[in-house]
Amino acid sequence: MATETVAKPRTSMRVGVQKFGTFLSGMIMPNIGAFIAWGLITALFIEKGWLPVPQLGGFGETNGVPNTGLVGPMITYLLPLLIAYTGGRMVYDVRGGVVGAIGTMGVIVGAGIPMFIGAMIMGPLGGWTMKKIDSIWDGKIRPGFEMLVNNFSAGIWGALLALLGFYGISPLVTAFSTGAGNVVQFLVNNGLLPLTSIFIEPAKVLFLNNAINHGVLTPLGVQQSLEQGKSILFLLEANPGPGLGILLAYMFFGRGVAKASAPGAAIIHFLGGIHEIYFPYVLMRPLLILAAIAGGMTGIATLAITNAGLVAPAAPGSIIAVLAQTSRDSYIGVILAVLLATTVSFLVASVIMKTTRHSDEGDLNAATSRMEQMKGKKSSVSSTLTGAGAAAGGGGVGVLAGPVRNIVFACDAGMGSSAMGASVLRNKIKAAGFPDVKVTNASIANLKDDYDVVVTHQDLTERAKPATSSAVHYSVDNFMSSPEYDEIVELVRESNTEGTVATEGPDAGAGTPGGAAASGPATGVAAGAAAAGTAVGTSESEAPATGTSEILARESVVLRGTATTRDAAIDEAGRLLLARGAVDEDYVRAMHEREQSVSTYMGSFLAIPHGTNAAKDHIRKSAVSVIRYPEGIDWNGKQVKFVVGVAGINNEHLHILSSIAKVFTNKEQVARLEAATSEDEVLELFGKVNA
Repeated sequence: MATETVAKPRTSMRVGVQKFGTFLSGMIMPNIGAFIAWGLITALFIEKGWLPVPQLGGFGETNGVPNTGLVGPMITYLLPLLIAYTGGRMVYDVRGGVVGAIGTMGVIVGAGIPMFIGAMIMGPLGGWTMKKIDSIWDGKIRPGFEMLVNNFSAGIWGALLALLGFYGISPLVTAFSTGAGNVVQFLVNNGLLPLTSIFIEPAKVLFLNNAINHGVLTPLGVQQSLEQGKSILFLLEANPGPGLGILLAYMFFGRGVAKASAPGAAIIHFLGGIHEIYFPYVLMRPLLILAAIAGGMTGIATLAITNAGLVAPAAPGSIIAVLAQTSRDSYIGVILAVLLATTVSFLVASVIMKTTRHSDEGDLNAATSRMEQMKGKKSSVSSTLTGAGAAAGGGGVGVLAGPVRNIVFACDAGMGSSAMGASVLRNKIKAAGFPDVKVTNASIANLKDDYDVVVTHQDLTERAKPATSSAVHYSVDNFMSSPEYDEIVELVRESNTEGTVATEGPDAGAGTPGGAAASGPATGVAAGAAAAGTAVGTSESEAPATGTSEILARESVVLRGTATTRDAAIDEAGRLLLARGAVDEDYVRAMHEREQSVSTYMGSFLAIPHGTNAAKDHIRKSAVSVIRYPEGIDWNGKQVKFVVGVAGINNEHLHILSSIAKVFTNKEQVARLEAATSEDEVLELFGKVNA
């Protein structure tokens, strides 16, 4: 099996800037909807808008009182606080977001102007510092005082950050904003603004534009729009004209695959606003960057001459988004800027393509690989260029953009199977000589797009894909004996072999051996563990044995179950958990709900029924029950002889599940379980479960 790879690049400043830009983008992009809402309200209701309304636009007076409207409060308070909350949450989940937003309020009040840059500082700072403070007393709080300590620590630290923002950060950010605004105004006044394309257009192709666009241009553009009703800065990077011109040149003068794919790429670029679709075409012929620069400069010059601009950011950079955010008096200028940028870019690109000898046949795949290498992960639109299907679950040819470093088993909410599966696959990968590869488990609701490989039950794959579009997806239906585990191990081996991978970090995740998209079954209990142990969070290694002595008790082991059906067996396993005081009746009902959505059959005669994610509040303590059915039970068409009921709080039960997983991946030990004549023999077979 071969995976398409490219050479491993050296770590560079470009990568650092790219990651920084990605982080800034992560704070802005989730809130673009709020920017659009503010832009629409501004365009419609301000004094110079389409439908001026004093109470909404914030001009004039009502009963002698000046109207505040929606425009000012939204830009001054709502948008910065959303950015700060998002930034803090990126660092330290909801707790970090709340503290970051509190700190940002101090910057907002202290500055008196929209504080987007201040929000980008205080949000992550609040999340990071809160995380460090919590680590000081992690595990040291007496039971029953957790909420008191957590709430007051967040409140006290948030108040201190607000004071820091008011007295310390706001003057600095105000000075920076004023200075940067003066620089932009100097460029505008002296007709030098078009020269920014010399930096912006190459930065786009190298994925460095986010640091410029979201870190500087958007905050300054919003301030300018608030003062003047529009800003040219929003269209410096978002103008789709330069890229469209290059794609049109390929449509007329390209060759082979590049020419054939250019029309589809042009539609995605111009209407969909996904600019990265044209990057590989530039990488095939680097001289074409001159066409992009010329087009960009033309567009900016046109905007400057016509005094045109947008009222809010256009994201994505689609012509639809651009026109939706265009100021009322700027439609002619904006449309001309896009048309002229397209024309100039097309003419320059056409000259370059007609006067240089070059074969486009077969080069597009390599250029796409280089583009994904620079991006640091698989492009969501690359299959449009290469003809490959999506790597996730479909059998298309993937382009591996980096070494596999991070594998996750994901499920709706389970309490056991995902942890078991993660343990088994982790051991397989370690045995293959790659102990640094992380194998974890997580619930689908908590997935983020930073995994290389995602393993799910076949019924859950479609739910996991949207949150992890950059990863390779392995769908399994038999958790104990699926060959996909061996494919994952082989993928890890190939992608981590020196000289055959393509990026510095683990953000890859596009290829499978032989281009297989991994939608079949997987070897060992690993995937099974993926499907069920997710409600309790992620485990990067086997949970420690500490505190597990009461999880599997002798009275929770039954050698001959009385149930004859699947539902009766779930009830029997649930009653053992109830008898231990580990759960309440609602949890047992949730075990049935879980079984209705996704089967907990693992393979090797094993089923692990457990509750849904919503049922976690019905768990009082971690416990496991084990029931053997010598004659077997029909479990959705599969024979089950062992039913393991699971209820877990945090990671307390992961150690025992790891031990169970090891037993059920060993045919000899499974045979010993079938022949066991006492409960003690069962406990002994699970080794260090109760150590």
